[in-house]
Amino acid sequence: MSDAQGYMLPCGRDVEAVWERLDPVDTGVATTHDLRCEYCSAARDSLLVLREMTGELASEEIEPPLGLTGRIMSAVRAEVRRHSMLALPTAEPGGVRISEQAVAAVLRFAADSVDGVRARHCQITATETDGSVEVAMSLAVSYRDFAAAAVNEVRERVRAAAAARVGITLVRLDLTLEDLYDE
Repeated sequence: MSDAQGYMLPCGRDVEAVWERLDPVDTGVATTHDLRCEYCSAARDSLLVLREMTGELASEEIEPPLGLTGRIMSAVRAEVRRHSMLALPTAEPGGVRISEQAVAAVLRFAADSVDGVRARHCQITATETDGSVEVAMSLAVSYRDFAAAAVNEVRERVRAAAAARVGITLVRLDLTLEDLYDE
């Protein structure tokens, strides 16, 4: 029996004591009181049904609903976006902020627009409150269609997209070629 007092039956026994002696009667665990007392017998019957139903539920193989993983990942991505915000330069009171994820998506899209290049990871670090940022972007390039001049074109397009589409200034842009792909 537990030291903590739980739900007491009208006969003065704790339901937990009945639960501890719930094994079948023929094992000799149940006392005479457990078997003859109307309150303990009723509690025993209810606990046996509960144990049986719990066992059935535990043995069922349940599949998660369709789309559950997608909904979870959308929530995770939304939560990440809310916490990483960049201040944009503005003359308006109160300021304007934009998620780093949104800025990264714009910059990756600009890099992807160059033939033979696919943007991978894009990390943005704010340097000042005036909209200046440092960007580190990794790229995958097509080993068939990639030209050396493409890196300079990526650099130009990313800088232009940052200024024209987002309103930020890139003070540093580090590009890393980390992978080759075949189309």
